[in-house]
Amino acid sequence: MVFLFYFHTFALRNVNICKMLVSFEIIDKKTKELGINSVETASIRELLRLVDDLEKENNLQFVRMEMGVPGLPPEDIGINAQTDALKNGVASLYPNIRGIEELKTEASRFVKKFLDIDVIPEYCVPTAGSMQAGIASFMTVNRMYANREGTLFIDPGFPVQKVQCKLLGQIFRSFDIYDYRAEKLRGKLENMLCDGKVSSILYSNPNNPSWVCLTDEELSIIGELANKYEVTVIEDLAYFAMDFRKDYGKPGVPPYQPTVAKYVDRYLLCISSSKIFSYAGERIGVVVISDKLWNTKAPDLLRYHSSDLFGQAFVFGTIYALSSGTSHSAQHALAAMFKAANDGCLDFVSHVKKYGEVTKKMKETFLKNGFTIVYDKDIDEPVADGFYFTITYGDMTSGELLGKLISHGICAMALNITGSKKQGVRACSAQIKIEQIPVLNERLAAFNEKYSKK
Repeated sequence: MVFLFYFHTFALRNVNICKMLVSFEIIDKKTKELGINSVETASIRELLRLVDDLEKENNLQFVRMEMGVPGLPPEDIGINAQTDALKNGVASLYPNIRGIEELKTEASRFVKKFLDIDVIPEYCVPTAGSMQAGIASFMTVNRMYANREGTLFIDPGFPVQKVQCKLLGQIFRSFDIYDYRAEKLRGKLENMLCDGKVSSILYSNPNNPSWVCLTDEELSIIGELANKYEVTVIEDLAYFAMDFRKDYGKPGVPPYQPTVAKYVDRYLLCISSSKIFSYAGERIGVVVISDKLWNTKAPDLLRYHSSDLFGQAFVFGTIYALSSGTSHSAQHALAAMFKAANDGCLDFVSHVKKYGEVTKKMKETFLKNGFTIVYDKDIDEPVADGFYFTITYGDMTSGELLGKLISHGICAMALNITGSKKQGVRACSAQIKIEQIPVLNERLAAFNEKYSKK
């Protein structure tokens, strides 16, 4: 009987060990073939390519958590408006580089309705998503003063934004916000800004990857110190109103999406259609520029532009040189979606709450299989269930954990490329269906059986 017990236990463990679905040798070989140094330092797009190939060559469907691809259908209002625009011939016409008037007007209304800030339509400029808004901001803001350097990133953050700075040859600095919440943020920011070298501050709110959400107190601290040191704040609102703990989805009714725009003179707000309207494929968003920044004269801009007026340099210098504007038909789509939201006809926040529901289930599944949440608190309350969350396992490094997850048919993104000082991975719930949770649970159970220290 004792022999049979041990044999049965050993057999079960072997079954679980066999659930390592892809060997480390295969992963290493494919990584080298694709010219990837390691999974730990791989970009999101490199991981996407790696797992695509592993799926095809091993006849295996991964649980895909590495990329923030919208998992919901795009808004019909946008599709219909874009289709109508194409039928009306806009595909043959260059759009006004400043943006079509309908989009500028509705963007201005949108920030009033959902942020409670006043910005005239002229200062709302369409971009090819927040990615272009980011690099355009770096190219203009960080060149306003020759005696300054680049951007201060409040991390963790979207890795490619630092890549953009590197491509531009700009110096940047950063810190992980987790240990500097609430009033602690003031001292840290003062220390980072006091030498007068920083041109801009960038963060996302809600945060990618941690889903930490800055409070009004923290935003007021950022605004106060940015004003003190004449620094421009670039606020990435790619996940606009997606802190589902509060209802930010009622136009013209508080509570409003928190924003630094209430506390700082010079800002750029990057608003994307990719997540809130599930319109990622058309690469359309807007950057909203404060009156003070738009009308700032910075003679050092003349090193790169024909005008020293920020707004003029941004639109007719940077945006013109980057892409000569963005998709004409997609601007009509975004204008229609903004208008529907502004008029109370489109409850876009309710449409994306599914992400929070799936994330809640995913977190529960990870926790019961021995994982822990890395960025677990928003000061004194649990981080919201949203588009992203962060996990770790025991004392594994980010790279070690990611490699072992991949071997079990699960892909995420290592935290170290986000500027995080913590070990773990970022998971995105967007591509996960509720019916996939049992598969995730099965693979995590096998992972836990293999690596738990019993």
